[in-house]
Amino acid sequence: MNKSGKFIQTLMKPFKSKKGIFIYTYVYIYMYMYVYFICNHLLFSLFFCSVIDQSDGQKEEDLEQIAAQEQKIFSFATLVSVTKDFHASHKLGEGGFGPVYRGKLDDGREIAVKKLSQSSNQGREEFLNEAKLLARVQHRNVVNLFGFCAHGAEKLLVYEYVANESLDKLLFKSGRRDALDWKRRYDIILGIARGLLYLHEDSHSVIIHRDIKASNILLDDKWVPKIADFGMARLFREDQTHINTRVAGTNGYMAPEYVMHGHLSVKADVFSFGVVVLELISGQKNSNFKPNPDAQNLLEWVWKLYKKGKSLDVMDPTLASSHDPDQVAMCVQIGLLCTQADPQLRPTMRRVVVMLSKKPSTLDEPERPGYPGSRYRRTRRSTGSSSNAGTSSGSNSHTFASTTSSATATSTATASASTSAFTSPRTFDPHGKRPMQG
Repeated sequence: MNKSGKFIQTLMKPFKSKKGIFIYTYVYIYMYMYVYFICNHLLFSLFFCSVIDQSDGQKEEDLEQIAAQEQKIFSFATLVSVTKDFHASHKLGEGGFGPVYRGKLDDGREIAVKKLSQSSNQGREEFLNEAKLLARVQHRNVVNLFGFCAHGAEKLLVYEYVANESLDKLLFKSGRRDALDWKRRYDIILGIARGLLYLHEDSHSVIIHRDIKASNILLDDKWVPKIADFGMARLFREDQTHINTRVAGTNGYMAPEYVMHGHLSVKADVFSFGVVVLELISGQKNSNFKPNPDAQNLLEWVWKLYKKGKSLDVMDPTLASSHDPDQVAMCVQIGLLCTQADPQLRPTMRRVVVMLSKKPSTLDEPERPGYPGSRYRRTRRSTGSSSNAGTSSGSNSHTFASTTSSATATSTATASASTSAFTSPRTFDPHGKRPMQG
């Protein structure tokens, strides 16, 4: 008999009697099951830890595995050829992940090749995250990922090339704003809304983008908007209402509850969408808004004009000859509904698409918009709220990432985004994204 058996028999001596045989048997079985459970628990814990503690070499195999599963593999030689060995004349731009190059495949498709910088740890995480999320995503208003390439240390993603580049370049940085007449801007608003509806409700998993902004909206040769840059996107279980996570996004576009508490839900994307809507209508960038005596940021300025019945005063002067007054007024109201301080009052993207797809009609009255750093009180409407219906290259906007433990430090962290009644905003890293902690 082994030592464990003798030990158990010693424990059981007090129970060995004619009257205690049943108790002896019961306790023996109970202790055997207890030891069996403990051993299995230890084995499972060791296995689980070994899975979590992957080496860097194993992580670098992620892209190869994704490529093999999705059968979207490009050879490195092909990408070298179509980009002329990644020549500077083919370079489209550069982000935190590395450079992007333009090329043309033999079948006639124009592509944008995103090349991972080997010196960027943050870029690598965002790069692999984007590959995993977009591998099975297919929608007219989401940038199309053609495939992958893994060649030794070289990791590359291959996208459709989008001819008109990003929305922010047309709207804020060039003399081409006139090309965006009202019809095109309205179609862009509707297209972004449909893309977000797909990500939130109709894709294989609920996807929260976390960085919806004008520079991440690409426009193709037919002016169809495509949501791009999924490096900071998060998968979201359908049975979850929200998650708490580290804050990552762009100054001027982030919802206040997310900036202050790391409280992330699909309504954070809705808020960002609302900011983009108001930027499209006004032609002004929220993060670069010039404060005046009446307003310290774009949202406050639009809100005050709306409350005075002067919604059309928000409109970009270049739209004077092409705008539809009813549509402009409706979009101003939708933008304000999406940027309300209380996330529960914001409509879902499905509701937004319905509102945009119909003729202007009576909409809910928006509450005050949320300025990151401000507080809000949850309100209840007496009637059905719309919130109950039915989830490129870098810009010059200040982008940041932090942990939720720094919520106090970030609660006032949007430049020119709060009035004098709120705490003064803090200064952000002028170079864009800070390294994200694991």
